[in-house]
Amino acid sequence: MTPLPRRSLLIASGNRHKHDEIRRALPDGFAHLMVPSQLEAEIGSTAPDPIEDGETLLENAIIKAQAYSAWSGQPALADDTGLMVSALDGAPGVHTARWAGENATYEENVLKLLEQLSGVPAAERSAEFRCVLALCDGDQVLLTVEEGCPGSIAETAEGDAGFGYDPIFIPEDESRTFAELDASEKDAISHRGRALRRFSELYQQFDLTEGSR
Repeated sequence: MTPLPRRSLLIASGNRHKHDEIRRALPDGFAHLMVPSQLEAEIGSTAPDPIEDGETLLENAIIKAQAYSAWSGQPALADDTGLMVSALDGAPGVHTARWAGENATYEENVLKLLEQLSGVPAAERSAEFRCVLALCDGDQVLLTVEEGCPGSIAETAEGDAGFGYDPIFIPEDESRTFAELDASEKDAISHRGRALRRFSELYQQFDLTEGSR
């Protein structure tokens, strides 16, 4: 079997914002990265939309990576991200993307979270973003990585960059939200940026012929 770094690698997501962050964070040696839209015409079907019913971020990342790999025949890299808010006992957690409902918009999720934290003082608004990456080849889980970014939840949304909860998440040692940072600033400190840099280090050492890294 061909060593993994020489094979095409599919980003197991339909989220273009994640596509952009993954492409920015991984080095030039990952020029063989693909997104689902590049394969849909060739395969003759739309990319999967697997049910993320895992109890952990890791389980959900694996569900997505395995589904996209089975669909494409390529190794697939999936991301699952959760926002853990201390005042909500770690919620939204695995429900981060669906906090205001199954088809909730980013704005609806943000509004619900702000409403739940209404009246909570700044000192008690601590939170952490966690990002789990899973690389799968078919059903085989080849590599997983998890990293975090501590911070706090702002009282109002600020900034128009980024996506998701970025307008209300203030990373540690910053006064600005993720949505007020430029892309390079966010990538340098974010949960996803950290996870992708660690993934890149491990991936470059990975040899599928040996089944080890």
